[in-house]
Amino acid sequence: MSTTNHSYTSSLPFLLMGIPGLEALHMWISIPFCFTYIMTLLGNSTVLLTLRLDKSLHEPMYYFISMLAVIDLTFSTAVVPKMLAVFWLDSREIGFETCFIQMFFIHTFTAVESGVLLAMSFDRYIAICNPLRYNTILTSSRTLQIGLLSLARGVGVMTPLMYLLTSLPYCKTRVIPHSYCEHMAVVELACADPSVSDLYSLIVATLLVGADSVFITFSYGMILRSVMRLPSQEARLKALRTCGSHVSIILLFYIGGLLSMYLQMFSFGLAPHVQVLVADFYLTVPPMLNPIIYGIKVKQIQEGTFKLLRHLAGRSISQA
Repeated sequence: MSTTNHSYTSSLPFLLMGIPGLEALHMWISIPFCFTYIMTLLGNSTVLLTLRLDKSLHEPMYYFISMLAVIDLTFSTAVVPKMLAVFWLDSREIGFETCFIQMFFIHTFTAVESGVLLAMSFDRYIAICNPLRYNTILTSSRTLQIGLLSLARGVGVMTPLMYLLTSLPYCKTRVIPHSYCEHMAVVELACADPSVSDLYSLIVATLLVGADSVFITFSYGMILRSVMRLPSQEARLKALRTCGSHVSIILLFYIGGLLSMYLQMFSFGLAPHVQVLVADFYLTVPPMLNPIIYGIKVKQIQEGTFKLLRHLAGRSISQA
């Protein structure tokens, strides 16, 4: 009988609270999230279109930027539409399977983005420290293989975690004190010991983030040493400008992720709505800022975007 009850209750939908304690302000809170989502769609779509149409940008570095744009679009679309439905329509219910699918996309594409950022640091290391071999080491096909490997790694490590989480019986309250299916908030609803899934997620997060961040730090350390040896100040500034955009994205990704994770693990005396807002902004703001950073820091993308906008404006005028 107990097994039947566990099976039954585990198949019931969950209820998302949104921002706990700020339910009366949901309509106002939705405005910045709606704005960031629209800007995410426009910015990343523009970057993808620019890189697709401008053949001079068909190089490994820009392929990796294209991958980040796809990740950001997928990442945001997995979270924000349901979040806005909670804020606007009070549509709090989310199916049991849908909740874990959303969680799978969030964690998988976080791991994929970490892998792509690592690949970007390797790309810049080869371009600056070993430029004569750049075209032979990083070919278009090898760049695609690296992207697929990052995706396979993300799916491979997150699939067992989803199996462990969905195997738990959820017979406590169905209310998730969050705006999306946040991992730790959902696990707290389980009425069985989640120590195995907790241990697995901790090991995976430590190995993935730890290994990637160590290799990224090493790559940029070697890059900085090589850049400082360049004889021309103009060459040094150009190299630092290109790497600066990558470093900005990396800091935004890792610092924001660590802050969000630690606030979920340790409250530090903060109100629950502060923890939820930090997690929500971590999932929505970086995908909006990434294409803006590319546009400001990477001159070739900036020029390609202006060229695309001029072309679209010219077609609109001619059709009118």
